[in-house]
Amino acid sequence: MNKGLIIFAREPVPGRVKTRLAREVGDQTAAELYAAMTRDVLDTTAALVDVRRMLFWAAENNGVPPANDYPGLDLFPQQGDTLGDRMFDAFTRAFQGGPEACCIIGTDSPDLPLEHIVKAFDLLDREDIDAVFGPAEDGGYYLLGLKQAWEGFFDFIPWSTRNVLDSSLERSRHLGLRTALLPEWYDIDTRDDLLRLIASGEDSAPAVRGTARRLLRV
Repeated sequence: MNKGLIIFAREPVPGRVKTRLAREVGDQTAAELYAAMTRDVLDTTAALVDVRRMLFWAAENNGVPPANDYPGLDLFPQQGDTLGDRMFDAFTRAFQGGPEACCIIGTDSPDLPLEHIVKAFDLLDREDIDAVFGPAEDGGYYLLGLKQAWEGFFDFIPWSTRNVLDSSLERSRHLGLRTALLPEWYDIDTRDDLLRLIASGEDSAPAVRGTARRLLRV
């Protein structure tokens, strides 16, 4: 199966990223932690085999960073007014490249096990599955996998609420799509979330761990 992975990331501008975390640790520290989260996600997903990785970048100038800074990735600017608009645009452009299945992730879960992404593609390889969701503890999702960019899939979703996943599953049912769920995971939105990652005692997310130790002495 021809596969694509969309990674949503933002330019790490202080005051514009990880705003909830910034209220606890400061804008500059939050921005550096966000940059580390992005590095960890990109490093982890580099181990995927036969998957085209596409970095969709959000920046104040609507541009993309130099390609030499992100080897092994195809770079695109995020386009659209709402998160749903931007995701639909990303899936539409990704499927134009020929994949039979695409997954999208962000950078809020830097210690997400690679196995969860692999499992998503395995599920999408089944004839009885059209969409795969990775539920996040906050009521959203950390991963979405689709077999095509269905028109209207992202309509009527209350973004940035605890009802994102439930509404998305209902929308899938409305469109007649068959869905599957991955194991639940968590986002790094607060200092407690960050401490949870560090306390896990695992070797994942080394950039985040190192940045947190350097800046927060944790």
